[in-house]
Amino acid sequence: MSPEISNQSLLFLIIFVVVPLSLSYFYQLGMSKNIIVSSLRGTIQLFAIGYILTFLFDLNAFIGIPFMITVMIVIASFHARKKGKELPYVLPTIFFGLILVEVSVLSLWLLFDMVEFTPSEVIPMSGMVIGNSMVAMGLALERMKSEFTENSGRLLAALSLGAEPKQASHLIVQRTLNAALIPNVDRIKTIGLVQLPGMMTGLILGGVEPIMAIKYQLVISLSIFSSVSLSAMFVTLVMYKHFFTKNKQLLDSEEALKEYSSRG
Repeated sequence: MSPEISNQSLLFLIIFVVVPLSLSYFYQLGMSKNIIVSSLRGTIQLFAIGYILTFLFDLNAFIGIPFMITVMIVIASFHARKKGKELPYVLPTIFFGLILVEVSVLSLWLLFDMVEFTPSEVIPMSGMVIGNSMVAMGLALERMKSEFTENSGRLLAALSLGAEPKQASHLIVQRTLNAALIPNVDRIKTIGLVQLPGMMTGLILGGVEPIMAIKYQLVISLSIFSSVSLSAMFVTLVMYKHFFTKNKQLLDSEEALKEYSSRG
C-alpha cells in the first residue's frame, strides 16, 4: 500500500502549475489566466467529487449509479455541444448517443461478469467511458465542420452533378471518423510500452497484484476504444445530414442554424 499523501505535500503541486504559467508569461501566450483558473477549478472539482463519491458509494447501487451516470452524461452533453452549437439538434443527438454507448458498455460488463454492479466499480469506469466518448464526439463535430467548409466547392460540384448528400459527403464522413479514432488507435498501440495507464497504475499503487490490475485495465481500455468508435460514428452519421437543406442543397454551419430556426 502506498503512503498517504498529506495536505502539506499537495501544496507543492503548485510547482507543476508554475511551469506552464512561466511559459505563458515569457512567450506571451495569453494563457496565464486560463492556466490558473483551470488548475484551481480542477482541484476544487476533484475534491468535491471525492466527497460526493464517498456519499454515493454508501447508497444503494440502484440509486447511486443511475444518479451519477445521469449527471455525468448531462454535463458531458453540454460540454461536447460547444463544438457544434451552430448545428440543429446537436444537444439531444449527443445526449442520446452517450446514453446508447453507456448502456451498451455497461450491459456487456455485467453480462460477462467483468464488473460488479456496485457504485465503487461502475461509477469510476463509466466516467472514463463517458468522458472519452464526449471528447470523441467533440472532435468529430469540430472536424466535420472544418471538412464541410474546406470542401464546399467539391460538394457543390457533386450535388450539381446529381449526387445525393450521402454520396457527396462520403469522403468527409470518412475523414471525420478517421480523425476521431486516430488518438485512441495510437494509445492502444503504445499501452504498456510508452505509458502505464491510469487505472492500472492506481490499482497497483493501491496494493492490487499487477496481473489483476492489467485485467481491469484491459476491460476499460478496450471498452473506451469501442465506445469512442461508436460515439464518433453516431454523431457523424446523424449530424452530417444537417449540413443540407430538405432540397438537398449545401449549407455551412451558420446557415444550418438559420435553417433550423426557420423550421421551428
